[in-house]
Amino acid sequence: MSSTSERAERPSAAFAPSSSSALALIRAYAATLGQSEGAVARVILERPTEIPQWSTQELAAAAGTSAATVIRACQRLGFRGFQHLRLELAREGAPAEAAPGDLVSQVFDSAREALALGRDAVSREALAAAVELLAGARRVIFTANGFSAPPLQDAAMRFATLGRPVEAPLDILAQQFAAHTLGPEDVCLALSHSGANAHTLATCRAAKQRGARVIALCSYARAPIPELADVVVSTGAVGPQHTVDPFFVRLSHSVLLHALLASLAARTGAADPGEMRTVVAEALADPEV
Repeated sequence: MSSTSERAERPSAAFAPSSSSALALIRAYAATLGQSEGAVARVILERPTEIPQWSTQELAAAAGTSAATVIRACQRLGFRGFQHLRLELAREGAPAEAAPGDLVSQVFDSAREALALGRDAVSREALAAAVELLAGARRVIFTANGFSAPPLQDAAMRFATLGRPVEAPLDILAQQFAAHTLGPEDVCLALSHSGANAHTLATCRAAKQRGARVIALCSYARAPIPELADVVVSTGAVGPQHTVDPFFVRLSHSVLLHALLASLAARTGAADPGEMRTVVAEALADPEV
């Protein structure tokens, strides 16, 4: 059992970014770790800008230890695990906000930077492979949670305009139930910034167990969800600084989904069906006169 002094030396299990930077926290508590966990901390401090792009296994190899030790070291340093540490390091490594001034221009400039990053990071070959899977699928299920859910729900509606209906349950259990009904001719498309959302991971695992193909759209090319996927399309992880949610990365995800839609339309020869435009027209009400 840990003594009172030992407990006092350890950081809180819930890291608060506003109170201290991730690197400052690691520097402060690295000396309290054992040999193997200390090696993990040293690698993080030596290569902080690279860690957001690494997997748990890559950090373990660099530190000469195991993935379990990496996770344990991260938790003892005050993070919930490696994925949490990686997100905080990515946040700290993002470009600093511009000096106070025209906030509207700053927001649009940040959006432009994020979109340029996403454009350069997206693999055209991976996108084409995703299109082929979607074009040939019998059923398609979309899965996303948290901040990733709204752009995927929007994309599901847009896919329907091509005559390519998709299922996009909002409820986390409904997503997993749907995944358990998939088969080898079906596709599960997952959207996740971190690639580590536990509920989205569960849906992807269920889809894989049923023999379905999995497409992962995310920021990190190395993360738990990409490791499950048959095709991974990444927009890159670095963007304008954020606190709770990387909004500008989400913007890149929305544009990526639209690029996927446009590519699928070109692949299948689908145009904007007239009946779909009729649906929109009939939803518009003229003012009463």
